[in-house]
Amino acid sequence: MALQNKVIWLTGASSGIGEALAYELARKKVKLILSARRKEELERVKGNCHPIAQPNIRVLPLDLAAGNTLQLTTEAAVQLFGHIDILINNGGISQRSLTRETSLDVDRRIMEVDYFGTIALTKYLLPHFLKRKSGHYVVVSSVMGLIGTPYRSGYAGAKHALHGFFDSLRAEMWKNSKSIYITLICPGWVRTNVSMNALMGDGTKLNQMDSTTDDGLDPKIVAKKIVAAIIHKKNEVYIGGLKEVASVYLKRFLPGLFARIVRQVNVR
Repeated sequence: MALQNKVIWLTGASSGIGEALAYELARKKVKLILSARRKEELERVKGNCHPIAQPNIRVLPLDLAAGNTLQLTTEAAVQLFGHIDILINNGGISQRSLTRETSLDVDRRIMEVDYFGTIALTKYLLPHFLKRKSGHYVVVSSVMGLIGTPYRSGYAGAKHALHGFFDSLRAEMWKNSKSIYITLICPGWVRTNVSMNALMGDGTKLNQMDSTTDDGLDPKIVAKKIVAAIIHKKNEVYIGGLKEVASVYLKRFLPGLFARIVRQVNVR
C-alpha cells in the first residue's frame, strides 16, 4: 500500500516516537494531522518537516485525558482534509513505581490517557471508516502490552487492555468491512523522554532517564519499522532489542520460566 496522499492523523506527535513518525511520514508525501497537548511543540515539529511537506500538515491540539472533548476533536480532524485514511494512536504516558507505592489515582490517570483516550478516538472515527468502507487503525502499544514487569503495573495493565480491545475490533471488522485494518505496534526500549515523563506512585514525574531507555533503539529506526508495518498492513509487530522481543515469545511458550526470569530483570 503506497502512503502518498493518504490522510494520516497522528497523536502523541510532539516528541519521541511520534515526532520521529511525523518526519518519516512527511517524507512519504502524506497529508498529516499532528496532535498532542502542546500546540507550540506541534508547530515546532511541523516546522522541522521539509518545506515541501508543510502545506500538507495540520496541527490539531488534543488532550487524551479530556474525554469530553474528543468527539468534537475527531470531527474537527475529519474536516481538516475532508476524510481520514489512517489513525495512528501513539499518545500515552508511562509509569515507574511499585504497585504498593502507586495511588489508585495514578492507575486511573494512566488508563484514562493510554486506554480510554485511545479507544475514544477509535470509536468516534469508526462511523467515518465504516461509511467509507476503508480505514486503518495503528496502535503504538508496547512489549508491556504482552508481558508485565516490576514498576509497570498500571502501564502494563493499560497496554494489555488495548490489545484485548483491538483484537476484538479486528475480528468484528472482518465480518463488517474487510477493508478496515488494525495494526498493533509493540516497541521495547526506545531512546525517548518516556521515562522522564513517566509517573511515580504519587503522580509526579520521574524526571530521570532510565539506563535501559537511554540504551534503547533510535526512534528514527522505530519510525521506519512502524511505517513499513503500516504499508504491509501487519496485524502485530514487535520492535526492539533481542531481550525485549525474546521475552514476548518466552512468556507465550514458557510462561513458568518467564515468571522466574522477569522477577530479576533490571527495568529502571
